[in-house]
Amino acid sequence: MLSIWNHGSDHLPRRRVLQAGGAGLLGLSLPKVLAAEEVTSEAIARAKSVIFLFLFGGPSQHETFDLKPDAPDKIRGQFRPVASRTPGLHICEKLHRLASISDKFAVLRTLSHSYNDHSGGGHYVQTGQRWQIPIGGGFNATPKDWPSMGSVVDYIQQQKYGAPTELPNYAVVPNSLGRIQTYSVQLVRPGEYAGWLGRGYDPVTTRIEKRDKKDNPYFRTCTDAELTFQLDGLLSPQEITLDRMHQRQSLLSQFDAERSRIDSARSLTEYDRFQQRALNLVTSQKTREAFDITREPAALRERYGRHLFGQSSLLARRLVEAGVRFVTVHWDCPDGYSWDSHSHANDVANNLLPGFDQGASALLEDLDQRGLLDETLVVACGEMGRTPNVNRTGGRDHWSTLFPVLIAGAGVRGGIVYGESDKDGAYPATTPIRPEDLAGTIYQAMGIDPHVRLPDIQGRPVPILEDANPVMDIFG
Repeated sequence: MLSIWNHGSDHLPRRRVLQAGGAGLLGLSLPKVLAAEEVTSEAIARAKSVIFLFLFGGPSQHETFDLKPDAPDKIRGQFRPVASRTPGLHICEKLHRLASISDKFAVLRTLSHSYNDHSGGGHYVQTGQRWQIPIGGGFNATPKDWPSMGSVVDYIQQQKYGAPTELPNYAVVPNSLGRIQTYSVQLVRPGEYAGWLGRGYDPVTTRIEKRDKKDNPYFRTCTDAELTFQLDGLLSPQEITLDRMHQRQSLLSQFDAERSRIDSARSLTEYDRFQQRALNLVTSQKTREAFDITREPAALRERYGRHLFGQSSLLARRLVEAGVRFVTVHWDCPDGYSWDSHSHANDVANNLLPGFDQGASALLEDLDQRGLLDETLVVACGEMGRTPNVNRTGGRDHWSTLFPVLIAGAGVRGGIVYGESDKDGAYPATTPIRPEDLAGTIYQAMGIDPHVRLPDIQGRPVPILEDANPVMDIFG
């Protein structure tokens, strides 16, 4: 992300010497290439880019892609399955658009892990590695976290081709996870950052504001005045001019004296490179155009939905079309619940399922019509599922033991279901798919060896995944 933040470290505050308009940034380290490692598997690589639709809070398997229409009412829930183009797929009636194009995607039914909480599960699903919960608990990212998949992709791209001069390799939209959640302090949820790989591989992140504390922009029409997708840590578009940026660069040079206060040459190099990346982004016409969704036809924007998820999904398509390698689209919970629907069954029926159905189906169709689906891997999931039993308020509680994943593009065989759950939709009836297996599948599709070792902050070779078994049967 392009703003300086502390990751909870107790030794970084003195390094926060640079905040000139948010354009200059300090990195943590400069990783080195391990020459002995082979990082690509070109024979399998089909995906030039990945769009990761992260439905934070945990959509219910029973209300999405694993309905149990013959189960008792307390398990079956309020929705019925609708006909789809996939044999054996019981898909929710509220996902009728996706049902009509189910031949374009596969459903993995048996994702499973033991973190029955949002932070641990969110980190695990976005990195493929288990989260070491900080002492005393907590919800925030730390510099000891494992790097996200997007950060690993960014690192490998930079080792092969150098630092990007215009568009980033890795972007997160519409906000960093937790930024607009309803809490007394802003959360920095773990999972999307570079962690020990170094701040230079954190995502470029956009920022969208809420109207007030109770506002949920995922549940309503958003105006163009709101949908600026301003890069986090930079000035607003009205305040940016090339002259001002060049003046700011001169100002940044005055901080050279502070370099003696930075511990290592690795930090120095990272500092210079990350600072230059921020300046390149602001002065790049290609960057400004890619992040400007007002360039899209009104009819297409309506097709995606004018809510925040739909417009963010459209932005993701613009970014991969422009050359960004990994884009994460967060559906966050600004109301405190959203997909974490313990007692919000009406929101599931009226906003969550219809909004996801509209945005995700439009994304798949748009990519396909532009010839981009063959080279773009689309993945949609939460960090957990929901309990098989409906609770007394009509909602469902945390259940990480079983939840589904939608996956499409880049050679994935559409119209298939992989794996089966038990009769109550509580446990996998076939081999569980772990988050590291999902991450390995994504890496493999991008031509990255899921067993590659990258240097940690001490330069020690660390495998990006432990014992991953990529799900290659879904590819044609």
